[in-house]
Amino acid sequence: MPSEHQSLVAALRAPSPCCSFEFFPPKDDDGEAVLWQTIADLEPLDPTFVSVTYGAGGTSQERTVRITARIAEQTAMRPVGHLTLVGQTRGEIESVLKQYAASGVDNVLALRGDPKGGPRAPWEPHPDGMTYAVDLVELASQMGLFEIGVAAFPEGHPDAESLDRDAEVLVEKARAGAQYAITQLFFRASDYFGLVDRVRALGSDLPIVPGIMPILNFAQVARMAELSGAQMPAEVLAHIDPIRDDKVAVRAKGIELATQLCRDLLAGGAPGLHFITLNRSKATREIFERLRSEGLV
Repeated sequence: MPSEHQSLVAALRAPSPCCSFEFFPPKDDDGEAVLWQTIADLEPLDPTFVSVTYGAGGTSQERTVRITARIAEQTAMRPVGHLTLVGQTRGEIESVLKQYAASGVDNVLALRGDPKGGPRAPWEPHPDGMTYAVDLVELASQMGLFEIGVAAFPEGHPDAESLDRDAEVLVEKARAGAQYAITQLFFRASDYFGLVDRVRALGSDLPIVPGIMPILNFAQVARMAELSGAQMPAEVLAHIDPIRDDKVAVRAKGIELATQLCRDLLAGGAPGLHFITLNRSKATREIFERLRSEGLV
């Protein structure tokens, strides 16, 4: 149970790197069965935490909360409950936080979330809701029941006026009560370390965990990168483009590139690795086993 774990923040500040996995809420019961098999496959790796996202535009909230609670109640893993502001009143958000707490979920990831029209659509706050992730951080912090994580953007949030301003927003969330951050997917270690440097220059020692998504399906990852504001770097495209129609070759190269990215991040002092699994365990396990065989995790 989560209460038996070392604090997540303490784990992220410990000398040895952490490992965590991110799942998304399945659309139906068949997808949920696949997810639970993935969770069973990954639990023996003893992750520091796992998280379950909200669907696009704040959908799937009920299933997300239910799955997160079940992980807390039925596994030895610590779940981090995602929470967004999309389409919800302040009272409804408080209710979700209370549901998490009642289920033994003691960590939340406080996100503004993508607008219902998609990541690039204009943001429209609920009339009785909140506008910024920092507002959610403040609310969760006031409840005194959670360790609080937030999102970070190595290449800058799509709405940010500059990389420096983006770093300032992250530090503002830390001052409001956030205790760690998890990044969006990215493909260059230099983008991650640039973000860390900007945050440190502002006087914050907030642990920033890099989010890793191996390229297993080129079109899918390219689309997710586009939506999140990440760039597919030329050096990555140079590897993938010549083999993009060969699914087996793309998968092998994607795992190779992701493994090297993980090596570079750990060598540079990243506090851990957060694998965006897309609810499949095999590629994550392959990368993890390679890193473990090298004594890195």
